[in-house]
Amino acid sequence: MQRLRHQRRAACAALASTALAAALLGATGAQAAGQTGAAPRADAPDIPVANVQQHLRELQSAASANGGNRAFGGSGYRASLNYMKGKLDQAGFDTKIHQFSYGGRTGYNLIADWPKGGSSGQTLMAGSHLDSVTRGPGINDNGSGSAAILETALAVARADLQPNDHLRFGWWDAEELGLIGSQRYVASLSRTELSQISAYLNFDMVGSPNPGYFVYQDNPTISRVFTDWYRSQGIETEYTSVGGRSDHASFARAGVTVGGTFSGAEGIKNWSQAQKWGGTAGQPFDRCYHASCDTTSNINERALDVNTDAIAHAMWTLSG
Repeated sequence: MQRLRHQRRAACAALASTALAAALLGATGAQAAGQTGAAPRADAPDIPVANVQQHLRELQSAASANGGNRAFGGSGYRASLNYMKGKLDQAGFDTKIHQFSYGGRTGYNLIADWPKGGSSGQTLMAGSHLDSVTRGPGINDNGSGSAAILETALAVARADLQPNDHLRFGWWDAEELGLIGSQRYVASLSRTELSQISAYLNFDMVGSPNPGYFVYQDNPTISRVFTDWYRSQGIETEYTSVGGRSDHASFARAGVTVGGTFSGAEGIKNWSQAQKWGGTAGQPFDRCYHASCDTTSNINERALDVNTDAIAHAMWTLSG
């Protein structure tokens, strides 16, 4: 997650289209649930947290073997990208590398499309940034989100899911430099291609060691999918406005409906949050945010487990 904030002008400018997209999402879900004679849709699987942790260990190894980080322009990032792509190719995804230039260096986004189910005319997309800062391996920020959506994608393949909506997953480069990778990807899409994205879900830090359970408040339909699910697990959530700090902002500026979850960064957990979520009041959600100690030891296993299951639930539910 990058530190710089931007003005949310596009989110306001796109209010009408966002409301319309919310209504369409709600109608899709209602039709899927209430269609007479339709076979019941299987619930999302319980994602094995051990699988997600193994992905994090691989990302740690990529950093450790390449100067201690997975930052833009470095070999640690390329090793991380190659690991992700290999897993997705093996699972049957259609993958492509979206290449761009920034500051005289080449960046690489990874896009993975699930070839079964609905057409690309109605695409549900999940994404996370794969790059770290130069000061550390970035295992919570944002190996956690990257590993969580990777394992969700692999669960889609294991289930041989054939949803009503097309499913797409993205991993972004150069987020830590100002959302560069996701901005370049969005800019590469035509107006028609953008209109085909029914929603973009962003996951940037989902395993913070002193975790919170925050849900993006950008879209009420998507927010409700998350909050209802967390409530079913006995977890009270809080809404958050992440603003321009992560890659959902690139999509929101282009008028795409967005949502997501967040487990907290450098902010301080207050007493009431510690009462309902556990952990330590008066301490950051992630004391190793943007630091060299953001390693595999900097992950709360329960938060990683719960938040990955929440991602799977949202993808299964919103894809109809």
